[in-house]
Amino acid sequence: MTKFTKEVGKILPILRKVFDPTPLQYNKYLSDLVNANVWLKREDLTPVRSYKIRGAYAFFDEVLSGNTEPNLFVCASAGNHAQGFAHACRHFKKKGVVFMPVTTPQQKVMKTTAFGSPNVTIRLEGDSFDEANQAAIEFAKVEGGQMVPPFDDKRIIRGQASVATEILDQIPDGQSIDFVILAVGGGGLAAGVTRYFRENSPKTRFRFVEPDGAPSLKTSLKIGKRVKLAQIDSFVDGAAVHIIGNENFRWLKDFKSDDVVLAPTNGVCATMVEILNVEGMVLEPAGALSIDTLKRLPANTLSGKNIVCIVSGGNFDFERLPEVKERALRFSGLKKYYILRFPQRPGALKDFLTMLGPEDDIARFEYLKKSARNFGSVLIGIETKRPENFKTLTSQLEKAGMRYQDITDNEIVGNLLI
Repeated sequence: MTKFTKEVGKILPILRKVFDPTPLQYNKYLSDLVNANVWLKREDLTPVRSYKIRGAYAFFDEVLSGNTEPNLFVCASAGNHAQGFAHACRHFKKKGVVFMPVTTPQQKVMKTTAFGSPNVTIRLEGDSFDEANQAAIEFAKVEGGQMVPPFDDKRIIRGQASVATEILDQIPDGQSIDFVILAVGGGGLAAGVTRYFRENSPKTRFRFVEPDGAPSLKTSLKIGKRVKLAQIDSFVDGAAVHIIGNENFRWLKDFKSDDVVLAPTNGVCATMVEILNVEGMVLEPAGALSIDTLKRLPANTLSGKNIVCIVSGGNFDFERLPEVKERALRFSGLKKYYILRFPQRPGALKDFLTMLGPEDDIARFEYLKKSARNFGSVLIGIETKRPENFKTLTSQLEKAGMRYQDITDNEIVGNLLI
């Protein structure tokens, strides 16, 4: 048994005082979908609905076991790390301060407060994580507080590796794991899980997944060193970072960039809606990444294999549900937006309605402006039950000589009008 495996093993009794192992569930729906055996490691079922609680407890336990015992702990986070941190502060009876951006949704602020009360104070600073993090660092220096990083720390990595220990204990006797699929943000989970499997299940292979709007690991592996992305899409907020952690990349740098799958944001939304409807599971965008990856890998890669998807979190703000559904419909080809050049004459709308099929429904109709004396621009959104129905509609539009533009995937125009 290696030193790392022993260190991870020491963390388990600490965690067992707080929560039982999260279940490893065989999923028939996904197994049938990819002709494989798919298990879901349900990290969305921890007390804080994400794996982040593991790293936080590992960090606190090691620090508090040392020669000096800090009276104050500090972190910066707008999401799952803050909740794991708050839970640990209350458990270990230590004062904590969480720095969050001013833009943090109230739901996350309330949940962090609930987990940490009465030990944790929340301070809203800056418009981004980077600004909140800098404020936290400066505060910790002045007050003598102990910073608890979200991912770039060996203690955090060892805590997240406890997920791997449970997976190997829970997989049915006689079964080996061919693939582990897991999301990557800062890299704490990926670094810990891969290290533990390499030492205890060396034949297991890995596929990592990042949102396509924040490909930090893939870009860094391609170039051969850590790269800070100039800008990222933060929709998949649990896995969207500008740069992967330094320590984490050191543990992951031997993987190939082809081992990292990039998931389109709208596709992840479609997976979230699908899993909610089929399995009744509420997942946050980052929590759906590993399941979404099953659809993006070649069928012959997965067929007949034993696969574990780590479901990293389920902290979903239901105020985001309308946007998630909207993105899912667009990705599935069931909703489109058009700008039409609409005749300004009696009966024009009636003529247009006759072009719609029995499965088409108008979800949005808005006059934008009168383009000319006889024509006006109209924004129209249409939902349908089958993607091929749009071919029929556009054929009807062209036959009638009606000019149109499909702006469904035009991000710039869409952000202005939709």
